[in-house]
Amino acid sequence: MKNKKEEEFRKEIADYTKNNPSYLKQVQKFYDIADNIENEELKKDIIYQMLKCGASLTKLIKEDEENNV
Repeated sequence: MKNKKEEEFRKEIADYTKNNPSYLKQVQKFYDIADNIENEELKKDIIYQMLKCGASLTKLIKEDEENNV
C-alpha cells in the first residue's frame, strides 16, 4: 500500500504533466521519434527508461522545492 505522501506526490505530478503544454509537446515529440524504432523490444526499453528518468527528475525537483521552502 502506498503511503499518503507518495500518493500526493503522484497526484501533483499527474496534475502538472496534464496541464503543462511545454511538457506535453516534448513528450509527444519523444513518442513520435520512438514510434520510428522498428525493434519493438528496443522501443519498449527506451520508452521505459525515459519514463524512469522523468520520474527521477521530477522527484529531485520536488525535493529541491521542499528544501527551499
